[in-house]
Amino acid sequence: MRTYRDLFRTPEYTPLFAVASAHSAGMAMTGLALGTLVFEATRSPLLSSLAMFGPSFAQLVGATTLLSAADRLPPRAALTMTGLVFALVTALVAIPGLPMAALFALLAVQGLAGSVSGGVRYGMLTDILPKDGYVLGRSVLNMSTGLTQIAGFGIGGVLVAFLSPRGAVLVGAGLYLASALAARFGLTARPARGEGRPSIAATWRINARLLTSPARRCVFVALWVPNGLIVGCESLFVPYSPSHAGLLLAVAAFGMLAGDVLAGRFVPPDWRERLGPFLRLLLAAPYLVFALDPALPVAVVAITAASVGYCATLLLQERLMTLTPDEMHGQALGLFSSGMLAMQAVGAAIAGGVAQVTGPAAAMAVMAAGSVAVTLAVAPGLRPPVPAEAG
Repeated sequence: MRTYRDLFRTPEYTPLFAVASAHSAGMAMTGLALGTLVFEATRSPLLSSLAMFGPSFAQLVGATTLLSAADRLPPRAALTMTGLVFALVTALVAIPGLPMAALFALLAVQGLAGSVSGGVRYGMLTDILPKDGYVLGRSVLNMSTGLTQIAGFGIGGVLVAFLSPRGAVLVGAGLYLASALAARFGLTARPARGEGRPSIAATWRINARLLTSPARRCVFVALWVPNGLIVGCESLFVPYSPSHAGLLLAVAAFGMLAGDVLAGRFVPPDWRERLGPFLRLLLAAPYLVFALDPALPVAVVAITAASVGYCATLLLQERLMTLTPDEMHGQALGLFSSGMLAMQAVGAAIAGGVAQVTGPAAAMAVMAAGSVAVTLAVAPGLRPPVPAEAG
């Protein structure tokens, strides 16, 4: 599968694309609106930030307790159910006068549901696409996420300004409802990939199986840690250049989009193994120039080039799928997603602490050096196995 036309002609890919796009737009719109709503009520930057990104931390809890449901529930039912949970929770947090403790408890429920829905959604790619179509299919979902987030933040900002934060939250709830309806009426009913009932014990057992394999463990580390450290670099764009932070974020998004197109559409399968190590290093190496506190044009070029390297994540996900039995695909992808979000938060926290001592530019170089070091350390475990000689 090599073209976007082939991709969208595949049965069920278009409705799955609609499910993912509506969900992503809802997250962007409600995140901005909730951050504004909480800040207006508390005047606390910390609580406002937690309202926007707190559900990501709850996903890590879900990854250790509920993630077995990603493979042990029928996918259509799971996506419909989690979409309805997101819609209901989002509508409830818009209730006027809702105590902050209740609001954050509801957002924690949303985060737990998100830990399951991500694994189900991306695991379905391996059900509806041929093996050689995963990278292209996931790259298109990544591009959709970026574009719908831009649109969601933009439209959400307009709704917050001209309607109200609560009104924007309710529009986001409508988008989650649309995601649930797209899943229910667009996807085909199919059985769960795995056998047995979802449980905390099953989640722990499968997570242990996923992580005790040295080959899979190297892939998870390569997916989580270098990415998280570079997101730490991006978290310093505002203190690095307050008047140009928007430009730096925009070129980072452009580079990521270009990388997804490159890896998904133009890199043939037999070149992926060859380019993978270079793309993993590309994610961090350009940021080393920040040790010299470069002028803005140099910074723009470095950030754009580095962000192309995010496409290495697509190639690593493809490797993860080849190393993982079919009945564990959903949990493996859910574990990747939850671990990545957690490491991004950790990377931002580390970067902020380093910047307090060294300044933003030097901290970005330090984070990049750490990312390069981890990439090189796990590289031996990511080499393709050498075929045994006959005889």
